Amino acid sequence: MPGTMHEREAVRATLDDAFDFAQGQVRTLLEKYPPDYYPMYTVDGKFGQDRKRWTHWCDGFYPGMMFIFSRATGDDWWLDKGISYATPLEERQYDRAVHDLGFLFFSTYLRWLELGGPAERIRPVLIQAGRTMAMRFMEKGQYLRSFVEPASLFIDIMMNVGTIFHAGLETDDKHLLDIAHRHCQTTRRTIVRGDGSTSHEAIFDLERGECLRQTTHQGYRGDSCWSRGLAWSLYGFTRSHEQTGQAEYLETAMLNAEYYLEHTPADGVTPWDYDAPASGPLARTQVDTSACAIAASGLLDLAELIPDRTRARAYRDFALTSLVTLSQKYLGRHTAGFEGILNGGVYHIHKNLGVHEAVMFGEYFFVEALDKALTALRVEPSPGIVTPYAEDSLPATARKWKDGPTEEDLPAPETER
Repeated sequence: MPGTMHEREAVRATLDDAFDFAQGQVRTLLEKYPPDYYPMYTVDGKFGQDRKRWTHWCDGFYPGMMFIFSRATGDDWWLDKGISYATPLEERQYDRAVHDLGFLFFSTYLRWLELGGPAERIRPVLIQAGRTMAMRFMEKGQYLRSFVEPASLFIDIMMNVGTIFHAGLETDDKHLLDIAHRHCQTTRRTIVRGDGSTSHEAIFDLERGECLRQTTHQGYRGDSCWSRGLAWSLYGFTRSHEQTGQAEYLETAMLNAEYYLEHTPADGVTPWDYDAPASGPLARTQVDTSACAIAASGLLDLAELIPDRTRARAYRDFALTSLVTLSQKYLGRHTAGFEGILNGGVYHIHKNLGVHEAVMFGEYFFVEALDKALTALRVEPSPGIVTPYAEDSLPATARKWKDGPTEEDLPAPETER
């Protein structure tokens, strides 16, 4: 947290400006594009050309930002817009083709519920989304399979396993909770490394259920640390601990955070992969601001949960450093005609999709992190009031206040002869 009041106000002004800019950019998108369009990533700074969508896993992030804006500003216009873009996703509570139901429904329906939305409609959707996610569980291997194939476990799923925890806790369904816990435990064992770095994917033997190897689709190598995957892990294990209180999930999130702080440049902006080469088309000089935004949001949550206040301060300060750098150097306003909020994101570097562009997951988690940071900064530190010590222990004769002699009344010290 910034040390002086002046520093605190400067950071808050920078982040407030970025939050206002984000609202303006989303308003412009709502005016420009049809109501059935869900942005994915920009092409040359423009939305509307993002054709490769795979599983439509990002569709919750656009309305998710509208719910954040509504909560932060109290403006019902944002709430109405969020609802209008969220409700067409409702049928996807039954979508068994994706591992991303947390991205779809925690960003929308859970936020709607927290804003006072109709519980009788919203709660069943969230519960069913968790149950549908749980159907991806592979008995041999004890993990939730990715959308790619049965043998595949993605680190991304740590951001979606929360739907199963939520459904299990809401309904007191032990089977759901067992599935979610087992997935987290398998992910810790097969994807998170001893130094806190992460792989993108683990591949399993479907007959024996054994983990065969770590590999990747979007990182530099199977044994490298893809920065967005690290951010998914940090955030996902933090939230799993918050939902369940399991200490080992907090330990894993902290291990991820230590790697992140040690290997990320001092300005808080991540390379796209920590093990990428120094030069060439896949050089680590290519940042990924989306990974930075995800990690900043996760670090702010983690700082609230850990008992070590010194470490919590380090996590919070690094998150604020990242957000200030993103706000000062990577906002879309620095590029003429740019339609996104945050430049410098990476969707899929190997397919050259959304590279150094706005990506919708980066937009959402940047806005989320800004909102968390601004909420924390608005809580003014209170020094507290200390009252005089009671005179009860003194006899009545000693309770009359009497000042000692002034310096002028004291004799001058004798000088040495």
